[in-house]
Amino acid sequence: MSEKLYNVLFLCTGNSARSILAEAILRQLGAGRFQAYSAGSQPKGEVHPFALELLSNLTHDTAFARSKSWDEFAGRDAPKMDFVFTVCDNAANESCPVWPGQPMTAHWGVPDPAAAEGTDAEKHLAFAEAYRQLSNRLSAFLSLPLASIDRMSLQTKLREIGQTRPMAG
Repeated sequence: MSEKLYNVLFLCTGNSARSILAEAILRQLGAGRFQAYSAGSQPKGEVHPFALELLSNLTHDTAFARSKSWDEFAGRDAPKMDFVFTVCDNAANESCPVWPGQPMTAHWGVPDPAAAEGTDAEKHLAFAEAYRQLSNRLSAFLSLPLASIDRMSLQTKLREIGQTRPMAG
């Protein structure tokens, strides 16, 4: 018997960095179990070049990557989401569309690497740190027994994953 394919949407304001990174990570780590998507409330219209560079360097396929509005996922013809995660604080505080199918939701805030200041090397480090945090959270998410956990316990676990703070150093 084949496992259920879960749809996951990552939301951020601009859909140019964090949500794109999360989508790429889940596309790779969750292949065959998860279909990953990303969107923004106010999409920038392009993916940040440092995000694309990092993903390419880490052997992620970036053909999927485009900055798009969350409106694409709120319509009648949109895929039904099982999970919706906000990865930036601004998107978490906005009024989101009503997602068809009542997906599980959680806030997994990560500092915006696109807002990093300093040298290009420092900016690249900010993208690498955002990737590391998202990758750790998605690894924890992928270890959850989705088929056998009750909805309230799952919601608690999803929130706990989002509350993990990065390790120093």
